[in-house]
Amino acid sequence: MSLLTVRDLSVRFGRTAVVNRVNFDIAAGEKFALVGESGSGKTVSALQLMGMTPDANTTGSIVFGGRDIRLMSDAQLRTLRGKDIAMIFQEPMTALNPLFTIGNQIAEVLMLHEGLNARAAALRAVELLDKTGIPEPARRALSYPHQLSGGQRQRAMIAMALACKPKLLIADEPTTALDVTIQVQILELLNQLQRDEGMAILMITHDLNLVKRFADRVGVMQQGRLLEVADTATLFASPRETYTQQLLASHSKRMVSEHSDGSTLLEAKGVRCSFSIKQGWFKQREFVAVESLDLTLARGETLGIVGESGSGKSTLGMALLRLSVANTQGRVVFDGQAISEMSSAQLRPLRAQMQVVFQDPFASLSPRRTIEQTVGEGLALHQPHLSRSQLRSLVSQALSEVGLLPEMMSRYPHEFSGGQRQRIAIARALVLKPALILLDEPTSSLDVSVQYQVLELLAMLQKKYGIAYLFISHDLAVIRAMAHRVLVMKDGVVVESGTTSEVLSAPREAYTQRLLAAAEFSLAA
Repeated sequence: MSLLTVRDLSVRFGRTAVVNRVNFDIAAGEKFALVGESGSGKTVSALQLMGMTPDANTTGSIVFGGRDIRLMSDAQLRTLRGKDIAMIFQEPMTALNPLFTIGNQIAEVLMLHEGLNARAAALRAVELLDKTGIPEPARRALSYPHQLSGGQRQRAMIAMALACKPKLLIADEPTTALDVTIQVQILELLNQLQRDEGMAILMITHDLNLVKRFADRVGVMQQGRLLEVADTATLFASPRETYTQQLLASHSKRMVSEHSDGSTLLEAKGVRCSFSIKQGWFKQREFVAVESLDLTLARGETLGIVGESGSGKSTLGMALLRLSVANTQGRVVFDGQAISEMSSAQLRPLRAQMQVVFQDPFASLSPRRTIEQTVGEGLALHQPHLSRSQLRSLVSQALSEVGLLPEMMSRYPHEFSGGQRQRIAIARALVLKPALILLDEPTSSLDVSVQYQVLELLAMLQKKYGIAYLFISHDLAVIRAMAHRVLVMKDGVVVESGTTSEVLSAPREAYTQRLLAAAEFSLAA
């Protein structure tokens, strides 16, 4: 029996059509997934189910429980949201209110929809947090969003969504950018809760591996159109549409050839990073993020650094480039020079040779600068003798190398897609022709096909210019595609290291084995 029926749904913002005559059904208790690249209309279609796009021009029908949601009044929609249909948003840090504790935010839903008093709602909030597997739920209920880890914030969002036992749960990219082990935990939690509560789930994602493991049926969207709908096994075994076939083929295959040992570019010995954490008014304690670590990196080589959140990956990467705010000890030698012993002024000329590409380009690119200003900033600083026309020519060349049109130089970051912004970030690093680039989760939030394109680009640039990469990631498929050697970190310590094939095909340590099992990593070459 159909719980939700969507017929001829079209959505326009001004003159732009973002959803075009979409049709699908979701049965009671069913797990249905909408997949596709960014901009395909997945999230906009889901928001229509809760009447959450008031500025859009919408046509078609959305029948839920026998009533057309599009014909409901604002008061009826407020009753519907959170009670009958609930939503888990992609980024809980922006969806949760930073001014209220987690417990208060869950209790608010219960007081509004269930009519519970404050005390009963607070107790129920703790029960819900416990049900989603958050340790010490009574204490965590008193925490603010910034005091929880990414996985805990996502569990808190799930607890809030489940507060009133909805008939339909919309999960919008619920595991994006989470560690593989946390992803598995969230999926297992959703599966268990779906069985216990008998609710239907609409999963919105670009992660095809997740879909394969979770969904009963799948709908594939492209440019606002629903191309095909099929049960999961059929779609993965014999996709009908060319676009679906391309999506399924966009997996991270091996993209780099084996590295022939060259001269050492970066060497670190005894690197230790620690932070001082306040304990009350006068006391402090030391938190060690990286514990006495050694590594080497050759020219033109990629060293993959993997591990869960909090393992010390990013802290280590920043410390190696002298960008960390941590108290750092140990010796770091770059291109024969001991940069760990240099002053900031002495180090500045070497900055051109050490560049960084961050995880979120939208946050790392200035919204007030054009792409020409952003990409050319490093050139203007490190090569002040260049004329304006020479600067413009080099920026144009860098954009062309990363697959962007030079005519785009006058645009601002918000005018580009996620994949294009990451290309801009790569161009900003590449324009200085560095010997080393630190890549900190550069593809974690990208669609699978865009991720594939960015990895191909990075592999091509490495081959062309002999750039060495420090590649930080929790995605083991990406590391297998790009890394020559791998370090596996846990709690600030390297638990295993070796060539990529050694570590990912025959891991010795239980922690590495657990990471591989969580990712369902393909061990076949």
